[in-house]
Amino acid sequence: MSKFWNDKIKEIEPYTPGEQPKDKKYIKLNTNENPYPPSSKVIEKIKSMNLEDLKLYPDPDVMELGKVIAEYFSNKINDKVTHKQVFIGNGSDEVLAFIFMTFFNAGDKVYYPDITYSFYPVYADLFNVKEVKIPLNDSFEIEIQKYFGLDGHIIIANPNAPTSIALKLDEIEEIVKNNPNQLVIIDEAYVDFGAESAVKLINKYDNVLVVQTFSKSRFMAGIRLGYALGSENIIEGLNRLKFSFNSYTIDRISIEAGIESFKDDEYFEKTNAKIIQTREKTVEKLKKLRFNVLNSSANFIFISHNKVFAGDLYKQLKENGVLVRYFAKDRIDNYLRITIGTDEEMGIFIEKLEEII
Repeated sequence: MSKFWNDKIKEIEPYTPGEQPKDKKYIKLNTNENPYPPSSKVIEKIKSMNLEDLKLYPDPDVMELGKVIAEYFSNKINDKVTHKQVFIGNGSDEVLAFIFMTFFNAGDKVYYPDITYSFYPVYADLFNVKEVKIPLNDSFEIEIQKYFGLDGHIIIANPNAPTSIALKLDEIEEIVKNNPNQLVIIDEAYVDFGAESAVKLINKYDNVLVVQTFSKSRFMAGIRLGYALGSENIIEGLNRLKFSFNSYTIDRISIEAGIESFKDDEYFEKTNAKIIQTREKTVEKLKKLRFNVLNSSANFIFISHNKVFAGDLYKQLKENGVLVRYFAKDRIDNYLRITIGTDEEMGIFIEKLEEII
């Protein structure tokens, strides 16, 4: 600890990302990365770029990528979305940080589930926002009535992480309708693996903000891109914050990669369908091994076994070259979160589990 640290840095508990060990090669099922590479169109675009242009600043407005995203969702939801309704950041984590800085005053309340993405409490602490955790039920489901008529903004990961369970769109809409004076932030990092996006609500309600990422279903965790969609007034606020913080958050290579990713919808749909198929086959095998597997609408599953402790399974899998995610936290300390890899990777995972149990 340095004497120059401020009081907040001295006391804050930072977010802990998933392991990225370098001691040997693992089958990596711990950080919800996509097991497949980006579209060939993305790769070819990057290869063909004039890298001499890297001497120049990128577009601070990220206009072309914003237009492509807006057009994509206009077609998807059959309703007009403009680039002024799109905010682009350096990964969805940065977008979430900007949301906290833009829409919360110090001392405000933020509501989210007691079991959810563990960056939310870090941001609440960092930006002096009072967190209020609403317990999931015994089946790890969100009970929407508990989110009606609240006195603070709401963040819901849908599908939820690490539990993998999704709300239906009409359930999200009920939360939105019952909080007209609060912002409802829907974090959709995993929505493309089985849930319905709340982007359909952004023209109907002025209190919805939807956050998505390129890291999961768009195969580009290594290129930091995330975005939010909402009303023009909400997005204007995020841009005011960005241009007061860092005008150039997105580099030239990421912009071009993002544009090409949205252009190759066939690869996007086909490959994510493959992940869903692998997920369902894996779930069937795990249930035969007497694992409890929560219903998943994500590219991961949440599992437990009544005879083998999750912490022990995690350690033994790691010793056998398979990395999964273990959370030593209340209520979920006997669960493992398993990213869905390729069919081959999941086959090895099942083999190792059979040996262990």
